Amino acid sequence: MLAAVFVVFLERQASEQYFTSSQFLAQDLRQVISLPQTTQVLLGRNDLFPLKPNFSARAILTYSKTNRLFNTFKNQEKDWIALKAFYTDHYVLPLPPGHRFPMEKYSRLRDLVSKLIGLELVEAPAISDTQILYAHDPSYLIKILSGNLSPQEQQEIGFPWSEPMVERSRRSAGATLAAAKVALNEGLAANLAGGTHHAYRDKGSGFCVFNDSAIAARSLQKEINSNLKVAIIDLDVHQGNGTAEIFRKEERVFTFSMHAEKNFPFRKEHSNLDIGLPDGASDNEYLTILSDQLNVLFAKHEPDFVFYLAGVDILSTDKLGKLNISTKACKERDEMVLGFCKKLKIPVQVSMGGGYSPKVSDIVDAHCNTFRIAHDLYF
Repeated sequence: MLAAVFVVFLERQASEQYFTSSQFLAQDLRQVISLPQTTQVLLGRNDLFPLKPNFSARAILTYSKTNRLFNTFKNQEKDWIALKAFYTDHYVLPLPPGHRFPMEKYSRLRDLVSKLIGLELVEAPAISDTQILYAHDPSYLIKILSGNLSPQEQQEIGFPWSEPMVERSRRSAGATLAAAKVALNEGLAANLAGGTHHAYRDKGSGFCVFNDSAIAARSLQKEINSNLKVAIIDLDVHQGNGTAEIFRKEERVFTFSMHAEKNFPFRKEHSNLDIGLPDGASDNEYLTILSDQLNVLFAKHEPDFVFYLAGVDILSTDKLGKLNISTKACKERDEMVLGFCKKLKIPVQVSMGGGYSPKVSDIVDAHCNTFRIAHDLYF
């Protein structure tokens, strides 16, 4: 019976119209999940696929600078405001010994940024299944929820399937969306994880299960304002291939990826703007190119909201990077991107992205610099 349902289900996916209606996706997936033989393996959830999620008052666009969309705003006078940073590090993946993913960087980053004056740590909420379906294929979500990923699919993701993997992936995506909604009110907010840009609509890849920026961008457009123009500025050293694929037909989302051309993924997708850098690119080369491209992006596309993936795997110390960028230039990169957003009065959500230097302290210090700069510029 389950196999028959899947056949009909997958046949319907071929319709482009079907792809664009998350309401139908959620309804159909709810029918599949409700089958007796699948309900017991879905982490004990009783509230799958709420079709009318309950969103907080923060979901209203009130950041006084985003006046392309709204003419009236709330005026919330505050004597002091903190940079909100959402964390998920207490959800730890059970990785085998010697695994190359530096899971400890998340808890160490939270410990470090907790010492910053003017930063407020907030536990990340879980993203809903309906919101995941804004960006991901229902058959893929079923595999993640039920643990039916093949060994090859788990190998491509880079993590063995586990219940903590599912929950942490939900929380990481939830952190990006929660931060985005705060940024709409306060100008900027951050995720102390995220940047999972290798996740495609129908599969995970490269340590990425759900594409947090894609889910959050679609959620803002579907739940806040359908005319919201989004730019995803991806400065991880690896191309944001999953993000590019998800938004390949979406005119309201502009994808910009500046990455090492000869690095993973070796089969690139087409972003709206791709800048592939040569191995060993220097500080001056990197910053000059970035400045030129940001000028073009903001002048030509005029986004209402920015998602910024501030990967620190561009550093010369990174074992997966291939670029020759100093910590100083990495800081100047963050100042440049966030400075553009502040000058143009565009709300921005910041996610960590990658970082794989052998010394975890190098990763954590570079990420912490991003949050120091963000706070100093905005708060």
